Amino acid sequence: MVEELFCKVVSIIIKCRDCEERRSTVRLAVETHSFSKPVYKKDLIVRLSDDTDPFFLYNLTLGEEDFLSLKSQQGLLVEYSTFPQRFIELLDQCIAEQDKTVPRFLLQLLTSSNGLDCLSANLNIIETNPFKHLVHLSLKLLEGNDSDVKKYLADCIKSLKLENCVLKGKVQKSEEEFSQKLCIAQQALEEKCKELNKLRNEWTSQTSLLTNRHTQEITAEREKVLQIQTQYQHQFEQQKKELESSSNRALHHLESRVSELEALNKDLTERRYKSESCIRELKGKLTAVEEENHRAKQEVASLRRENATLDCECHEKEKLLNQYKMRTAVLEQEVKDKEEVVIRTTEACEGAQEHKKQLEESLEQKQLQTGKLETTVKSLSEELIKANEIIKKLQTDMKKLVDKMKLKNAVTMQQEKLLGEKDQILQKDKTELTNVKQSLKLKEDELLKLQEQLDCTTEKLEESKQLLKTNENVISWLNKQLNENKIASLQAPQTLYEMPGLVKTISPVSNMGAIQNSQVRFSLNFPSDHSATSDPRHIPSASTPILPPTSCDPTGLDMKYLKRNTSVPVKVPKNVNGASSGAPKPALTKSGSSPILSAYFPGQQPRLPAS
Repeated sequence: MVEELFCKVVSIIIKCRDCEERRSTVRLAVETHSFSKPVYKKDLIVRLSDDTDPFFLYNLTLGEEDFLSLKSQQGLLVEYSTFPQRFIELLDQCIAEQDKTVPRFLLQLLTSSNGLDCLSANLNIIETNPFKHLVHLSLKLLEGNDSDVKKYLADCIKSLKLENCVLKGKVQKSEEEFSQKLCIAQQALEEKCKELNKLRNEWTSQTSLLTNRHTQEITAEREKVLQIQTQYQHQFEQQKKELESSSNRALHHLESRVSELEALNKDLTERRYKSESCIRELKGKLTAVEEENHRAKQEVASLRRENATLDCECHEKEKLLNQYKMRTAVLEQEVKDKEEVVIRTTEACEGAQEHKKQLEESLEQKQLQTGKLETTVKSLSEELIKANEIIKKLQTDMKKLVDKMKLKNAVTMQQEKLLGEKDQILQKDKTELTNVKQSLKLKEDELLKLQEQLDCTTEKLEESKQLLKTNENVISWLNKQLNENKIASLQAPQTLYEMPGLVKTISPVSNMGAIQNSQVRFSLNFPSDHSATSDPRHIPSASTPILPPTSCDPTGLDMKYLKRNTSVPVKVPKNVNGASSGAPKPALTKSGSSPILSAYFPGQQPRLPAS
């Protein structure tokens, strides 16, 4: 039974008699061999070998009797049962100190002659100090003969075969796992590409719809503003002409009256007080007319101011449009960046597939090489068996065939040459196995990198989905707000005022004058869009219908512009139901809430959150 206690590569100083000492790395193995037949026996084996030189082999078999002589010779205080453990501890100390410039413990191998022809060597464990080099232990090792070298090489070949089989199994398992992972990753990539294409199509359709809506809304708002401006200008020109004509007529009438009164004053002194009272009344009416003219001028100025505010609102809406265009451009750039990332991932996957194909081809070549090597190893083993049989026959015939020694020497030289060639082949096999291991490690690293890239792409795709969801939510919320604001601003209150003493009337529908019982009715219709456009953030959507203003909801000037006077009473017409409304009531929207008021009726306006 063989038990391995220690097997490590150790730095050792090799010292020969005829040459300088040199430092090299050697594999030192400590084993115990136990035998139960015929008597239980346990031997300690110490082996020195070199991985680069197969002929470098030194062995030591230490039994209990040999240990007693060693103990007495070197003055050891350790028993045979604890000697292996203490020996391994000394070796560990030497390994720990070997990288230092001045090591405390050293391993030294003293050979009896130069080269590989030496028969014995001493392995010394030395402790160094500034005063003296102390040798703790000195073991005498024997150089391995042909049979020992052959056994050692056979053991090495067995271990290499086992490692080769284990590596083949690992390679097959890793190839299967990696192929499965690659298939799964390719399927996931295809699904993600499909989702990306869908998201692109949806995004392009939404952006096109939004741009169309905004352009339609802007054109509609501009047309409305132009219509309002033309209507107000026409109305004010008509009102100016009517007021001037009425004032001129009144003045002519009064002048004629004054001339008549002056003529009659000479004759009718008794009616003087009556005519003076009439003149006073007429003067009061003139002042009232002048005041109304002044109010009309003020209204013209206020309407001009409102036109200026409407222009400002149009500019602000154009700025909002530019902001939306910038947002769409940024989103398009983000989509392009994500497309580039997806293209890069696909290119990386294609490169990985090509690298995998190359690795598979190299694996097939190496499998063929390993098969060839196995055949050569089999032939070598057969040749070694034949050589052993020949050696046995030669050993039996050594006494009889002394004359044939030269032939035997020639045969042995040929065998040594063959062994040297086979050793070179074995070294090549070892190097190829190390290369295969390195290539496997590189494969694993590349697959890990590909998995990380796939994880990054999945995370970026999830982030893009979240961004698209948030953008859709913002767009839907803006559309809702715009729809509500448009519905709220569909109808606005209208007022109608009547004034006695004048002849012409202005109806709320036709904005023209008609003579009705010597009364003047003023109706200034302010459209419902004025309240909506006063805030640049309320942009109505193109889908909401625009209802025309009805005559049941009057709107007009504030009561502060029409002062009640004893001479100029103000009458308010009745509603359709017949009930008189003392003050203008705001029209309710479809949702039941009051609409946004105009500039004459200020109120709280809803505000959009700052984007």
